[in-house]
Amino acid sequence: MASRASGCFLILSQARIEAIADKAAEQLEAGRVMMSYSDSGTSVSKSWPMDVQTVLVECRYALQIKDPQQYGAIDRVRVYNGLWNFRGL
Repeated sequence: MASRASGCFLILSQARIEAIADKAAEQLEAGRVMMSYSDSGTSVSKSWPMDVQTVLVECRYALQIKDPQQYGAIDRVRVYNGLWNFRGL
């Protein structure tokens, strides 16, 4: 399930956001989620600060804000009071 974007990448430049999106796509294609290393009883593991899906959602949102002509407008959902339709009953 996709999460809502928080806009945490909006402070970055468009080129940097595109680079982050490219790196996230590479990680997704490779199936990498965590890196680990083990040697003679010692192990080290590193996980990403954000999961790949969240990174891609944040990148898409930031790119749509920064360049809507190229990346499309932001998806907006209209919220309305559904009970309004039933007031006449």
